Amino acid sequence: MIEVTSVSPQEEYKLLLTFNTGEMRCFDMKPYLQYPVFRDLKNIIIFKKAKVQYGTVTWPNEIDIAPETLYGESFDVPALTAASI
Repeated sequence: MIEVTSVSPQEEYKLLLTFNTGEMRCFDMKPYLQYPVFRDLKNIIIFKKAKVQYGTVTWPNEIDIAPETLYGESFDVPALTAASI
């Protein structure tokens, strides 16, 4: 079962994620902001409150997203690139 172990909100609504596989990946949240459930995240202050709970990313107001979506729709970030983000 894929799980998120750490999250770091980035500029332009991107999330730098680490998974329990040890992989670092980047997820672009921007396309999801059009959906009502994620609309509050357009407020960058709320978006930056992302944290890991229950193996996935959560925000205030009971907003979360499936870890399988985060993994499947993200791209690999090499360790050297991640250090500069």
